[in-house]
Amino acid sequence: MVEGKRPNILFFVAIVVIAAVAVFGGRWYMYVAYASDPFDEVGISLNMKMPDLIRAKGCEMLKARFEGKTLPPAGCGENGAW
Repeated sequence: MVEGKRPNILFFVAIVVIAAVAVFGGRWYMYVAYASDPFDEVGISLNMKMPDLIRAKGCEMLKARFEGKTLPPAGCGENGAW
């Protein structure tokens, strides 16, 4: 193996991981902060796959905007209540 090629591969992997986090994290944030409908399928899927702390923050943001107007989306409510 050529010694000079390894840092380029690690750099490429790092860029791909950062890009994926930016795309999926950005899409998740757009859902919890700006969605006009809490039942966006992609947003719900992303929110449900987030770690507990981030999911709780997302549900808190959705609750602040939609509580009393509609049922909670999947992953945010318990027994149909916020």
